[in-house]
Amino acid sequence: MEAKIFQAEEVNWTEPPAHYSAFSKLLINESHGSKYFDFRVSSYQPKGYCDPHTHEIAENIYYVLKGKGVVELDGKRHLVGPGTVIFIPPGVEHAMVNTGFEDLIFIVVASPPQDMPR
Repeated sequence: MEAKIFQAEEVNWTEPPAHYSAFSKLLINESHGSKYFDFRVSSYQPKGYCDPHTHEIAENIYYVLKGKGVVELDGKRHLVGPGTVIFIPPGVEHAMVNTGFEDLIFIVVASPPQDMPR
């Protein structure tokens, strides 16, 4: 395996399945040689959201950089904004929605990468 360096702008935005006006830059995952991490930046436009879902084995960590929204964890809604850290263990149903007036931008780190939507 070799080290990699690149600019995030080199990577196209994608809209994963069951995500609506909710885009991700898939920066590092198994296609880049990582066995343990999925690292992405997500940007949800105002009213953008993802459907409630669970991961069988992946742990997820979100870190909100910009914007406001709501994360739903096992049916309980929580307001999020810059500086919010969210840990989602496997099996916890979760969803995210941008309820604000600007893009909701957050970092997603997940492990293992094979349990993440593309």
